Amino acid sequence: MPLTTPSLFPPASHVFSKFPSRRSVVHSTKGIVSCTQPLAAKCGIEVLEAGGNCADAAVAVDNVAAGLNMTEPCSTGIGGDMFCLFYDAKTKKISAMNGSGRSGNKCTLETIRKALGIKDGEFGKIPMSSVHAVSVPGAAAGWCDTVERFGSGKLSLAQILAPAIELGEKGFPVSEGVAYYWNESEAQIRGASPNGGEMLKKDPGAQNGVRAPRAGEIMKNPNLARTFRTLATEGKKGFYTGRVASELVKVVQDLGGFLELDDLAYHLEKGSEPVEPISLKFRGQNVRELLKDKILGGGEGQDVGLELWEHPPNGQGIVALIALGIIQELEAAGKIPTWSPADFNTAPYLHAIIEALRIAFADASWFVTDPNVTKVPTAGLIAQPYLAERAALFNPDQASQATDHGSPALQSSDTVYFAVSDSEGNAISFINSNYGGFGTCIVPQGCGFTLQNRAANFSLDATRPNVLEPRKRPYHTIIPAAVTNLHDSSLHSVFGVMGGFMQPQGHVQVLLGQIVGHLSPQQALDAPRVCIGSGMSQGGKGDLTVFIEEGMPDETVEGLRKLGHKVKVVRDMGRAQFGRGQIIRWSIDPVENVGVWSAGSDPRGDGGAYPL
Repeated sequence: MPLTTPSLFPPASHVFSKFPSRRSVVHSTKGIVSCTQPLAAKCGIEVLEAGGNCADAAVAVDNVAAGLNMTEPCSTGIGGDMFCLFYDAKTKKISAMNGSGRSGNKCTLETIRKALGIKDGEFGKIPMSSVHAVSVPGAAAGWCDTVERFGSGKLSLAQILAPAIELGEKGFPVSEGVAYYWNESEAQIRGASPNGGEMLKKDPGAQNGVRAPRAGEIMKNPNLARTFRTLATEGKKGFYTGRVASELVKVVQDLGGFLELDDLAYHLEKGSEPVEPISLKFRGQNVRELLKDKILGGGEGQDVGLELWEHPPNGQGIVALIALGIIQELEAAGKIPTWSPADFNTAPYLHAIIEALRIAFADASWFVTDPNVTKVPTAGLIAQPYLAERAALFNPDQASQATDHGSPALQSSDTVYFAVSDSEGNAISFINSNYGGFGTCIVPQGCGFTLQNRAANFSLDATRPNVLEPRKRPYHTIIPAAVTNLHDSSLHSVFGVMGGFMQPQGHVQVLLGQIVGHLSPQQALDAPRVCIGSGMSQGGKGDLTVFIEEGMPDETVEGLRKLGHKVKVVRDMGRAQFGRGQIIRWSIDPVENVGVWSAGSDPRGDGGAYPL
């Protein structure tokens, strides 16, 4: 493992608790699992202890994503999609894999508009609860391909999925946050399909003998365990053909949908797609200040800074890159000062972030789509001249109104996010989602999972790049992130913030919290966040409300209002709007010259960071 990165914290400036939280940073020299569910984390730790690497463990935290499929079905599942970024310590290279599914071959714009009763001249949209929001699930193939491409080769898929299968068969106690969202979705689960009872707890005294489980109660899901056993013994073929595939297609067609067995076979043939990650080099004065404080490596004559890596379109990671690039251009042009830790979460600081995100969403919501079907000007959107052009729209004294997308030069969703590292120095940034909560809540008979509603993110406007077309991937909200050091390509961190269109907003705020605020991974996740309303729907021209999490200083809230922002403070369980994040950072003990993993886990979730 290359020992080239300095200590994580400056010697004298670390404060244990800057924000209301009782969590400490978790450290380990062997590896860490950081996720939203303790039982799912245990699955991942078991795989690491058995000799697997971080990629094996990620599929285990199902055993990372399958364990979460069992314990947090309100956010993720085998009926959804996944993406990942993998850092290989030997090559110092980050690889990306797209595990998202496509629309059905018969899902034409005309067919779906007619089925939804949308008239000519009306734009309309696919409702999140509609059967037409179901796209082919990509997660099952994604898990298998993750193990094959990035795994250690020491463990079989059956070994990796074993802990999750045991959770389903023997049952598990339901955590508080999950119980809350399960109860909120009970009515939709009951009504979405005839098989909804599979996702509820058996109780003879309840309506139809089933109900949502309560916090601390034991929940079993033997049907999902059976689905996992099929995946374990037959591989991804066991999901996209045979019993599971037949039941999936049957329930969709019985409800009026258009998916066919050929659509699942097509995804099996294509598999998950290896893609090139996209990145932005961040070299602002803030980064140079970190060098002075010995938080970052590098020295005289070396390229000092950080490189933020995101998954390319059809994912929305490019929003974070555009926003961060605009902020860098604003500093270079003198439109914002070089921020110090005292500026973190002040009104001027958040104003710049909010405005940069609005511009970024305006571009991404227009251009991001499936690049295999429609050309996406990815390189142009994050090129320095274009970022400088977009930064010129910023007014330091006034909030903007609706922002139109630009014209870059063309070049030739609820979710679970988790991060895992291992003793070899590898790390994986992994995200899996149903999109909205339990997705459509439609359950294939005897399978124990709900189908995602990702196709609701297609546009039904024929003029837009993200328009619905057959066998096309939609604009995707779920995004993993990673950061490397420019001077030697060593890993700085893997991280993510789940939660629909909040995700790139969280990426920018959590990363800048570490850069500007000099915050530890846990402090960066503890800190209150903002969420722009225009980022919560494609187009960037809708709700211009800035949602602010309780705990933000009063002077910051009032300062944003004086700048012309429409502000709404969000409290209690509504804080789920601001996402739940995980961070694992890499550093070196300066005396022992030993590498250390240091992790934080979002207090808005039920889980934590767990060392090997």
